Parts: sequence; C-alpha cells; structure tokens
Amino acid sequence: MDITRVYLIRHGQVVNHHEFRYNGHHDVDITDFGVEQMERLAGFLKAEPIKAVYSSDLKRATKGADILSRVLGLKPTRVPALRELHLGRWEGLTRQEGSALYPEEAHFSFKDLAATKVKGGEDMNDLKLRVVPAIDGIVKRHANECVCIVAHGGVNRVILSDAMGIAVENFFRIEQDYGCLNLIEYFNDGVKVVKLMNGGPNQEMRPTVIY
Repeated sequence: MDITRVYLIRHGQVVNHHEFRYNGHHDVDITDFGVEQMERLAGFLKAEPIKAVYSSDLKRATKGADILSRVLGLKPTRVPALRELHLGRWEGLTRQEGSALYPEEAHFSFKDLAATKVKGGEDMNDLKLRVVPAIDGIVKRHANECVCIVAHGGVNRVILSDAMGIAVENFFRIEQDYGCLNLIEYFNDGVKVVKLMNGGPNQEMRPTVIY
C-alpha cells in the first residue's frame, strides 16, 4: 500500500451539548450516549488494519480513544496539539453569557473565526498552524499504514480543509457531528484524498447549528 489511511473521528456527544457552550480547552466529559457512539465506531472499525490510535489530550477525546484502543488491541497516544480551538475568556460560556460579560466581543461567532478571535483565544489560522504539523508528523510516522485519530469538530475541519485545499474562511461548510467518521488517504507523492466525510455508524440527519 503506497498510501497512509487516516480514520479521523470526532469525539462523542458531550455532557453540555444541549447548552451550546464554547468548550474549547474546557475539559468536559462525554455522555453515556457518547460512549455508545464510540463503542459503535470501535465495532465498525474492528476489522480494519489500524496500527495506532491517537487523540487530543482532552477527556472527551481520550475517552473515545481508550474505547477504540481496547477493541483494536492498541495503546492510545495523546497529542496536546490536537486540542480543540482555544476560545480564550469565552471558554465554557454560552454565546449569551459571553456577550453579557464582554459586550465589546458580542459580535463574536464561529462563522467569523478565520478573521477574528476573542481575547486570549485562537482563530482558525492559529489552529491550522498548530494542527497541520501534528497530522503531518503522524502521517510520516505511519507511512503506508492505517491510523485512527479522535479529535474535535474544529480540529477535524482544519484537517479536512487542508486535505481538500479549502481556505479556512470556508470552515463551516464542513459539518462534523458527534461520533462522526472521516477517512483521508495520504498518497506518498503528496496527494490527499478525502474518501469519507461526516459518516460512519453514528450518522445524523439533524439540521446544522452554528453559534
């Protein structure tokens, strides 16, 4: 095989999913349903020749990586560079709470992350500079193998955008549901092909919400 296959997963449903909070580096857990999502994915991928499992070091990603690793018979590796976008002083807040506390940043929206950021936080270009080298390192380390990565919605969008040559301004044209599976093939000549996006056994058909 002259390609490296990356099974890229978003973590399972988080405990505060219904509150639409800006979690960022805020270390929230996943729900029982989120655990079920990861277990379904583990069963779905069990027959694939996956050689390594990587994840962000945040709990919502490590929990999924641990479940996958047990089923696949592997030991997960934590990668801090794969953490979600840092949202500065808005970490853990809802849009309403952030706007009330910091009215000068009330205009903030995920839709504008290519050009704006809140105090102490990152924008999409910052995230790309952090995430892409980490992914390139994993791909190089596992040339011609299959690997699994459990990360976050923002991180996954950066990785997918990079693979497809899409500008970060179009970040939210890519959806990443909780527990979704993406498959990216990295050819040895530098070509990148997205074979599957936002799919897998946990596929949802709910409307997209941008907050």
